[in-house]
Amino acid sequence: MRFGISTHLFHAQRLDRAHLAEMAGAGFDTIELFATRSHFDYHDPGAIASLSGWLDETGVRLNSVHAPIALSLDGGAGQALSNAASAPAARQAAVREAERALQIARHIPYSLLVVHLGRPAAGSDAGDNTRAAAARSAEEICRLAAPLGVKVAFEVIPNDFSTPAALVELIDRDLDVAEAGICLDFGHAHLMGEVADAVEIAAEHLIATHVHDNRRRQDDHLAPFLGTIDWDVALMSLQKIGFEGTYLLELANTGSPAAVLADAQRARERFERTLAHP
Repeated sequence: MRFGISTHLFHAQRLDRAHLAEMAGAGFDTIELFATRSHFDYHDPGAIASLSGWLDETGVRLNSVHAPIALSLDGGAGQALSNAASAPAARQAAVREAERALQIARHIPYSLLVVHLGRPAAGSDAGDNTRAAAARSAEEICRLAAPLGVKVAFEVIPNDFSTPAALVELIDRDLDVAEAGICLDFGHAHLMGEVADAVEIAAEHLIATHVHDNRRRQDDHLAPFLGTIDWDVALMSLQKIGFEGTYLLELANTGSPAAVLADAQRARERFERTLAHP
């Protein structure tokens, strides 16, 4: 079993070597980079070169990159991007940002690009979420990723075309590409229904996870066991389908990074005990 953690924990700050060292010190040697330019400027070759050096120095491996969902942060998500926008210019802008994040793989190889198709339905604007635009962007991003050896994992998020069933249909019927799959975000699945059902539906295409918890009221990004997900059932569901990918914790800074990392360590230890004794 493999575990990793997202730089989402430090999303409100400019990523630096100390953040990677702190995650490594908590026992996480695999990360997902959350690509927002105010957090990590993936447009800047110098920033990518620095990241490569930090990874080498801290012994941390880049497993995946989360495609941009906003251009910057301003007290939260700002300048939101939507690859499902009905306006062609807005859709193309989101695809271009995903392409720039993919270019990191030319310098630092990584396995997966995690992609939101559109935006969560709650709080989205009219025209942000168009099914046809989402399908077109999905195929374009997959074709951009293929020459770089990167698989695209479409994330379960709360909109009509990013449910587990809708993503399975997209991959099976609409995409004329190989190497696409699903990222099961446990917190989102919990808000949308039953986690075990989501695992079963996504099973054939499940290649990535975002592991976090909530109390089924909002997307809190808590460490596992601090919300209301039944993790015994969730982990049993993953074992049942033979999932062999990375358990990637995507946690919010709910107090201090050190405290969140301590919660993450405890959750990982409980996961390991549960997964070792099915």
